[in-house]
This record gives sequence, structure tokens and C-alpha cells, in this order.
Amino acid sequence: MKALHILSVPLALAALGSHAGAQAGDAETPVARGAYLVRSMGCADCHTPLKPGPRGPEPDLSRGLSGHPQGQVLQAPAASGGPWIWGGAGTNTAFWGPWGVSYSANLTPDATGLGAWTAEQFVQSLRTGKHAGSGRPIAPPMPWQSFGQLTDADLQAMFAYLKSQPPVRNMVPSYQPPTAAAGK
Repeated sequence: MKALHILSVPLALAALGSHAGAQAGDAETPVARGAYLVRSMGCADCHTPLKPGPRGPEPDLSRGLSGHPQGQVLQAPAASGGPWIWGGAGTNTAFWGPWGVSYSANLTPDATGLGAWTAEQFVQSLRTGKHAGSGRPIAPPMPWQSFGQLTDADLQAMFAYLKSQPPVRNMVPSYQPPTAAAGK
């Protein structure tokens, strides 16, 4: 069986947004607090696509937090024949496993991302594991269970920061349920 490895790339998160210097104590505004939380929790690690760079893959900051690139659909692998496995695409924004294929969402304020969302929907999403707080389940590997333990104020601050980012038009592919071949 061919193994896929998930690429770990340190991201230049300080370049995302205008609140690069925010620290834990810089909570005088929700946006500054949100910047600190989004960066320290690694949101861009999965929600910012990679691009080829002079030393290998690097974050594509022109598409910061925009999720999996539109039109790049990942095919589910064949069943492993043993314990379940999971993996991802070289973009660091698509993942496959026994749940099917999931794609990192667009977290920018564009209409293809969080544009129409409310802070309440964002908080509910991370509390319930449901898209927009009441829709389809949020698929792995999104750690919504851990994020859902944050306070309402922290989640609202994260949302305020995400809404302050430049909008990036990017319609992320839809979740793909497991296929019979992948689930055997």
C-alpha cells in the first residue's frame, strides 16, 4: 500500500492580517484577541493553501485562510484492508479517511466563506460540530470539540478577527461521503 504523509509546514502567520503583533495580553479589542487566538491555535495550518516556494511548500498568503482551493477535488483512496487510515493532499487543506473526503473551509469574510455568518452561528458551529451551527456535520480533522471549550468571548473574538481579514473568493469543494470501495 502506498502511504501518504501529511506535510508539516511552519506558517508565517505573522503576515496574516494587520494584527500581527497581538499577544495574549493585548486583548483591548476583540479583533486583537481574535488575532492572537487564531494564530496560536494554528487555524491557518489547515485553512491556508500551500504553494511551491524556493525551499519547498510554503503558505500562499495571498489566499490566507481561504480554505481548500476551488476546483481541486481529492479522490478517496481505496480501502486499506486493515485498521482505518487517514491522510491529506499536498495543499494541506484536504483530508480523507473513513468519514470520506473533507476540505478546509473558507474562513474569510467573502460570500463563499463566512460572509453571511453571524457570530452566533460561528460560536454554535464550534460548540455543536454543525456547519453554521445547525447544518451538516463538521468533518475531521477539524478539532471543533476542543475549540468548543473556549469561552463565548474568545470564540466571538476569533470571529471578529476572521471577519476583519481580506475576503478571498473561493468556493471550497463539497464534502464527499465515503464510497463503497473506500469503506470496505
